[in-house]
Amino acid sequence: MRPLLRALLAAVLLIPALALGPAPSAAAAERPDIRERLAAIPGMTVTEEKPTTTGHRYFLLTYTQPVDHDRPWRGTFQQRISVLHRAEDRPTVFYTNGYTLGTTPSRTEPTRLLDGNQVSIEYRYFTPSRPEPADWTKAGIRQAAADAHRVITALKRIYPGSWISTGASKGGMSSVYHRRFYPHDVDGTVAYVAPDDADDREDSAYTAFFDRVGTPECRDALKSAQRELLVRRDRLEPRYAAANAALGNTFETIGGADRGYEVSVLDVVWAFWQYSTAADCAVVPAATATDDQLYGWLDAHSGVTANSDADLAGYTAYYYQAGTELGSPSFDVSHLAGLLHYDYRQLYAPRSFVPRSIPMRFDPGAMRDIDRWVRHSGERIIFVYGQNDPWGAERFGLGRGSRDSHVYTAPGANHGAKIGSLSPDEAAEATATLQRWAGVPAAGTLAAAVPPFGPLDEEGLRLERHRL
Repeated sequence: MRPLLRALLAAVLLIPALALGPAPSAAAAERPDIRERLAAIPGMTVTEEKPTTTGHRYFLLTYTQPVDHDRPWRGTFQQRISVLHRAEDRPTVFYTNGYTLGTTPSRTEPTRLLDGNQVSIEYRYFTPSRPEPADWTKAGIRQAAADAHRVITALKRIYPGSWISTGASKGGMSSVYHRRFYPHDVDGTVAYVAPDDADDREDSAYTAFFDRVGTPECRDALKSAQRELLVRRDRLEPRYAAANAALGNTFETIGGADRGYEVSVLDVVWAFWQYSTAADCAVVPAATATDDQLYGWLDAHSGVTANSDADLAGYTAYYYQAGTELGSPSFDVSHLAGLLHYDYRQLYAPRSFVPRSIPMRFDPGAMRDIDRWVRHSGERIIFVYGQNDPWGAERFGLGRGSRDSHVYTAPGANHGAKIGSLSPDEAAEATATLQRWAGVPAAGTLAAAVPPFGPLDEEGLRLERHRL
């Protein structure tokens, strides 16, 4: 009886992912309104429709997903997604956010270039898309890839044309993971600034990056300012602690405000290159800067509340993944010798940012598997990196088995690198490749012809802060 019950429960749960017969042709009777069609998908609930400034329509939805795709009878949760509807006969871009879903209508670069629809998904275990109680062993990349597969399968009945997946940083990584396990769900992928930490034990690429990025003068200025934040710790750390106390912030997860301050200082140079440009080197505080200037610079780049419990709670799912599958960076901090209060390798590890009540065990094979697939079997993937982005120090590379795939580096760009940041020739090449995958006519003026619609969707990049 129990196996039969499980089978029946699994069948009911998986109905949303099944095709319910052939899709009606364009010549069929007039379809219901798009909102009605979305709501008619089993497991899908339209929670809100927001106005836009163009002819698009924007919906927020939830979709019933199994906590464990391998054992779907073990419970479900509601995953948030959004649909930016352009037209049913346009290409559809699937945006793997990687974090909490942004709820303001906006379009990714591929959506603009293809003048298409956009489906965005909140990464599982980021609230509110978190099962309760949370079994954290189900927060990994295979389960999230299956989430994406079911959403795409369900929506292809409405959007039967070409599909392109995309994402930035952790979202870009997620788009590649999805392709690894469901390579035929989409016709191509544009992965922006996606790290590839295939060997978490070997991080020399990050140190090499910081040894060569920018000019020697800028690198020296950044090291000097970072040291000064620790030299003046007796004055600046109490200010940091008081500012957080005034906001009601605590530091139980990381282990105290002093540890939080030290991590913020360790973050500051990384954060500078992640979000700033070489031109900003001119305003790096000198050793003669006032305490106010140094503290303000730290706040601008690291954020003085970033390591508090309130802030870290929004990123538990990321740090859990970093400490169990994705890996995390480390780099040389010898210029801070004698000024650090804690062991750098332990303090700067993902374990510091996840509550101790959540067990963590690292799987070194997870990223090796993804890396092998890209090099041996990856097909129709564009990788875009920023020259001055530290996350690009360990990046995806192509191998002899990679087909119709490309890696581009945007000159002088940071963690916000886009196709539009590339050299004109490379931007034109990447755009033409994307349009070919999507089956739309090549048109160099397409992006200009599409009316502006909100900012490029960088919600995930803003959420990432500094460790990804």
